[in-house]
Amino acid sequence: MAKATPFFSRRIVYDDGVILQMKIVVVPTPVRGSAHSLKYSLFYGRAGERILAYDNEAGKGDHVHRGDLPSNYIVTTVEQLVADFLSEVRLLRGGSL
Repeated sequence: MAKATPFFSRRIVYDDGVILQMKIVVVPTPVRGSAHSLKYSLFYGRAGERILAYDNEAGKGDHVHRGDLPSNYIVTTVEQLVADFLSEVRLLRGGSL
């Protein structure tokens, strides 16, 4: 039986208390609702407060949460996924990471 393989993991806690956490795993079969081999959770917010999150929870497929508002997201490549997320974080942080 094939296992999931960690691909990328990073956590930053900014001086203002905001957390940026990115976890990406390569899975042997796509997560239900996704058509690729990634399981990911890209989070920006505080403890108990989601400001921005990209994830592919089983059954919901690929999507983005901006606050409490979910919207669909199409994954093209892992590089584009991370770039899109960090681009939004950069805007939320006033131009810097």
